[in-house]
Amino acid sequence: MTDNQSSTHYKRHSHVMTIHTMEIRYAREICEWAYEEPFDIFNWPSWEKMQKDGIEFGDSVLREEQYAAVLGGSNELIGFAQFFPITGVTRLGLGLRPDLCSQGLGPAFIRTIFREAIRRAPWNEIDLEVLAWNTRAIRAYERAGFRITDTYSRGTPRGFAEFHCMVYDPETAEV
Repeated sequence: MTDNQSSTHYKRHSHVMTIHTMEIRYAREICEWAYEEPFDIFNWPSWEKMQKDGIEFGDSVLREEQYAAVLGGSNELIGFAQFFPITGVTRLGLGLRPDLCSQGLGPAFIRTIFREAIRRAPWNEIDLEVLAWNTRAIRAYERAGFRITDTYSRGTPRGFAEFHCMVYDPETAEV
């Protein structure tokens, strides 16, 4: 921080984040992301396979209705969000670009996505699922105002695993 910068204006992780339409160019880029173990479970198939099989954002209707790109201040893709509708609930799915993980961006990233979920369906409860072993994500979700409400096992591409359901609770959100 320089002498003429006020500490009230300096933020270690100030990062402008905005929600945008999930364009094909963003979907292609997300398919190229490579997370390190054990987070590699979050790697997507190739864009060609996603389109061929019509899965997730490879399906043009799902991409338009449920997915969004999260862009940073220089309009670079920093992550994505899914807003999955369940009766009375919007279930969030999200991913931060691998090189940005563990940089302290998680809570702001999640709050950006949360605000969009509220804009889309203000009457809905907001929740998400997280693998129980993913303490890095759980800490970020807790700091953003989510709390664990349930734990259960369900299938993944690598077999059954334990998950937590976390629900947004404004009482627990850090400012």
